[in-house]
Amino acid sequence: MSKRNVRAQAAWVIEQVIDKGQSLATCLPQAQSLLSNPKDKGLLAEICYGVMRQLPVLDSQVLNCLEKPLKGKKRIIHCLLLAGLYQLKHMRVKQHAAVTETVEATRQLKASGMSGLVNGIMRRFCRELDSLLAAQFEDDARTHLHSRWFIERVKAAYPHQWQQILHANNQHPPLWLRNNVRHQSREAYLAQLAEQGIDAVAGDSDNALRLLKATDVTKLPGFAEGGLSVQDQSAQWAAYLLDPQPGERILDACAAPGGKTCHLQERQPELQHLVALDIDDRRLARVQQNLDRLGQQAQLVAGDAADPQSWWDGVPFDRILLDAPCSATGVIRRNPDSKWLRRNDDIDTLAQLQQRILHANWKMLKPGGTLVYATCSILPEENVNQIKTFLQQVPDAMLLNINPDDSQEKPGWQLLPQVEGGDGFYYARLKKRQ
Repeated sequence: MSKRNVRAQAAWVIEQVIDKGQSLATCLPQAQSLLSNPKDKGLLAEICYGVMRQLPVLDSQVLNCLEKPLKGKKRIIHCLLLAGLYQLKHMRVKQHAAVTETVEATRQLKASGMSGLVNGIMRRFCRELDSLLAAQFEDDARTHLHSRWFIERVKAAYPHQWQQILHANNQHPPLWLRNNVRHQSREAYLAQLAEQGIDAVAGDSDNALRLLKATDVTKLPGFAEGGLSVQDQSAQWAAYLLDPQPGERILDACAAPGGKTCHLQERQPELQHLVALDIDDRRLARVQQNLDRLGQQAQLVAGDAADPQSWWDGVPFDRILLDAPCSATGVIRRNPDSKWLRRNDDIDTLAQLQQRILHANWKMLKPGGTLVYATCSILPEENVNQIKTFLQQVPDAMLLNINPDDSQEKPGWQLLPQVEGGDGFYYARLKKRQ
C-alpha cells in the first residue's frame, strides 16, 4: 500500500468537523491510525488543530481564490486548500514542499482532476503570502476567530476582558502537570527536571507545574511510576476546594477521564470510600487506566448523575465533587473545533441539565456535607447564575466562600483562560445545613 499523504488525511479530518459535525477527538485518532510515522501523526494534528483555530480567515481567503464555491464531492478539496494555506501561513514548512504535498494529496483523495486547480491556488498563495498574512478584517468573527454568537455572549459577560479571553482561546495551550506529593515534593521534582535540561516553572496551586516546552510526558522521569499527571492548573483546584478528610465517603460525579478522582486520593489516601461516576462506561476505562498507573483504587460506577435512583445505594456522601457537563468554553484552546461545533442554543439546554444534576446530587449529600460545583465554562448562565438560582431554591444550602469576592449576589470563583496560565474554570462550594 502506498504511503499515506498527511495533507489528504488532514483534508478528510477537516471535512468531518466542519461539514459533518464530528469532533477532532473522534476523527483525528482515526486518521492518525493510518499513519505509521510518529512525526507524520504530529504533523497531522498540528495542521488540523491549526485550521480549527484560524478557520474563518482561512475559509474566506480560500473562497477569494475560487471562481465559485466547491460543493458536494469537491468540498474535500476546499478542506485540502484550508490545510495547504495553513501550512504556508503558520508553519515552518518550505513552500515547495507544502505545494507539492498538497497537490499530491488530490491523488489519494481520488480527485486527480482537481490537481491543476490546487496547484494554481497554492502557487497564488505563495505569491500573495505577505498580503495574506497582513490582511485586516472588519467583522468580529474573522478578527477574533470565534463564532459571532459566542463573541456577543463574552462581550456581555466580560465587557472589559472579552478581547483578552478570545486571544487566550486562540493560543496553543500550555502543558500543565500535577506533581504527586506522595512521591516527591514539587521542588524536588522541579530540580529533577532541571538536572535533565527540562525547563519548568511552579504554578499557583501547591503541586502545579508548567513545562516551558511541550514534550512527550510519558518520557518524563517518574511518569510511568505515577509521580506526575497531566492536568491543567485550574482543574487542580477541585481537590483542594473539596478538601477530603480521612474516613470520608466521597462522590466524584461526571468523573471521566479521572484526573480529579486521582488527585482526591493523592490529597487524602485514607478515604473510606471513593465513587467515580460517569454516564459513559467506555470513558470509565480511561479512569481505570489512570488509577492503575497511580496505584490507586476507586469504585467505578456507570450511571446518570441526574438520576441517582438508577445506581445509588442510598448511603449519603460526606463530600461530592460535581464537575458538571458544560459548554467547555473555558478550554476552547484545547478543543478549537468546539468554536464551530457548539451552538448558541446549546447553552440553555446545558444549563437545564446542570440544574437537574445539581438538585439530584444534593439529595445524596449528608447534612453538614460539602458539595463543590465545577465547570470548565466561562459563561455566567452555567456558573454564577446556576448557583445563585440554586441558593434561592434550596433552603438548606449555604455558600462557603472561596475568596473575598464570593457572595450571595455573585457566588463562586470564576477563573478565565490565561495565555500562560490555567484554563477557564468555575467553582462554587456549598454546605448542607444540619
